[in-house]
Amino acid sequence: MPESRTIVIDPVTRIEGHSKITLHLDEHGNVEDARFHVTQFRGFEKFCEGRPFSEMPSLMARICGICPVSHLIASAKACDALLAVKIPPTAEKLRRIFSIAQVVQSHALSLFHLSSPDLLMGMDADPAESNIFGVLGKNPELARDGIALRKFGQQIIERLGGKRIHPAWVVPGGVSEPLSQQDRDEILKTVPEALAIALRSLEWLKSTTEKFRSEIESFGNFPSLFMGIVKKDGGLTFYDGELRFVDASGEVIADRLDPSRYFEYIGEKAEPWSYLKSTYYLPMGFHDGVYRVGPLARLNVCDCCGTPLADEELAEFRQLQAHAVRSSFYYHQARLVEILYCVERIERLLNDPEILSTHVRALALPNALEGVGVAEAPRGTLFHHYRIDEQGLIRWANLIIATGQNNLAMNRSVLQVAQRYVDGDKLTHGMLNRVEAVIRAYDPCLSCSTHALGQMALTIQLVGADGAVLDEVSRP
Repeated sequence: MPESRTIVIDPVTRIEGHSKITLHLDEHGNVEDARFHVTQFRGFEKFCEGRPFSEMPSLMARICGICPVSHLIASAKACDALLAVKIPPTAEKLRRIFSIAQVVQSHALSLFHLSSPDLLMGMDADPAESNIFGVLGKNPELARDGIALRKFGQQIIERLGGKRIHPAWVVPGGVSEPLSQQDRDEILKTVPEALAIALRSLEWLKSTTEKFRSEIESFGNFPSLFMGIVKKDGGLTFYDGELRFVDASGEVIADRLDPSRYFEYIGEKAEPWSYLKSTYYLPMGFHDGVYRVGPLARLNVCDCCGTPLADEELAEFRQLQAHAVRSSFYYHQARLVEILYCVERIERLLNDPEILSTHVRALALPNALEGVGVAEAPRGTLFHHYRIDEQGLIRWANLIIATGQNNLAMNRSVLQVAQRYVDGDKLTHGMLNRVEAVIRAYDPCLSCSTHALGQMALTIQLVGADGAVLDEVSRP
């Protein structure tokens, strides 16, 4: 009788960070289990201990080169809480612009550079062509649009923060420098083209959907909860708001939750086979409390976007499925709706009469020993939680990253796709690419998220000059 086997996809391609997928087959070659392993460890919570809290925003921005602004903002908000200050209104508006400019550039990277090869050329395309150069050859306008949208977001970050990657402009109490009129006017000039690209890209993506009906049905298409922060009126927001959970039917099951009390609603669990923590909705327990965050979740939990073009697209998006939009394939469309919203919102904020005010920072000494900062990163809700001593030194930190909050859903999605497509007796590239593609739909950022303190299995081999294994030690 045939023995059970394991298929390993290592590395998972076209994502940020290092990971692998293992598919466990039964004796008949059918997939019976699947796991998404994150194989790198960063541990920012530990090595920031003993540092002055004022260093935290700039330090935490170094977690990631793709979404440093989100960590910068969540960290600064936690420090605002330590100072116990209300930052100036202009500083808050500038932080909002900074935040959603990063959403635009990050979403553009995910959709156009990492996932569009699958969407444009199909899941079974030659791997040598499934990249941005293949997209450039087959649809030059699409490739240029993706580059232009990313440039739009990055240039805003550079004009506000001084540089595109790891800016230190957001500080405890506000921002370090006001916005100049020249920079404001230069940014506004780029808005019309960005709006046109977002609308054009949405039409292209929606026109391709019918080709992927099978993938839509199996790419993480299962009941789960969804979580995000919303404004007091239920509107979409990336900077500040209250936590809301909705169920798979789209019904709100928990609302107006204080984000600083996240530990009352969100549980964390480390697994021995991954450095990525898993989170779950605490009242429902580890197995039943699976929830998703990020673009798909945000559009499921909000009542409206609050800008005219995005609200039109949101209404159309909600017709995709009869309940909450459950298929993780639709993360792609949700990203473009959010890009549209962000461009509209940037234009509105830049035209605010207060945006050029020079009062952009509140100065204070620590007035609290504990602070929590929460914001919506491109990939979902981001929590920074710090405790300091009387000298203002960090004594404890906890980060809950969006990718970790999607971990249970990603593992369930990998299993669903593998069971639908993978034949252990006759493997093809298209089968395994679909398993990777469902991970790409979530757009995980693994450098951000590897903070678990558990152990992974480890094998050390002593290999001789002739290639023979002389000795081996394993840790289960």
